[in-house]
Amino acid sequence: MNRRKLAAVAIIATALVLAGCSSHKGAITNMNSNDFSNKIQESGVVVLDVRTPSEYAQGHIANAINIDVEAATFNSEIAKLDNTKTYAVYCHSGRRSAIATTAMARAGFEHIFNLQNGLADWMAHGMMVVTS
Repeated sequence: MNRRKLAAVAIIATALVLAGCSSHKGAITNMNSNDFSNKIQESGVVVLDVRTPSEYAQGHIANAINIDVEAATFNSEIAKLDNTKTYAVYCHSGRRSAIATTAMARAGFEHIFNLQNGLADWMAHGMMVVTS
């Protein structure tokens, strides 16, 4: 086999091995604010705010539950959730929700939707937050 063919085979084999090592059971769908707003209106969707409790208290999406992704208890808290339900997850900017949704997928959650650019983008698009 010439070097080009050998290199191509090595690249393909590496990609297949890496894909096979993925421990994600569920798929994560990233959504913009409008699509996320539509998703959370669907019956049975659980809205999950993964910011700190103080950030949550300052304003959150209506009916959201709060589980801080940076808390030591995050994994044990999500383990209490029904992983067959649909979850719409957000944070302030999208960084922490990306971490949370990855952890949730690894934990076996199957239907996960992530708000791209977070609550900051949500509010910039005129979407409402609540404080109670």
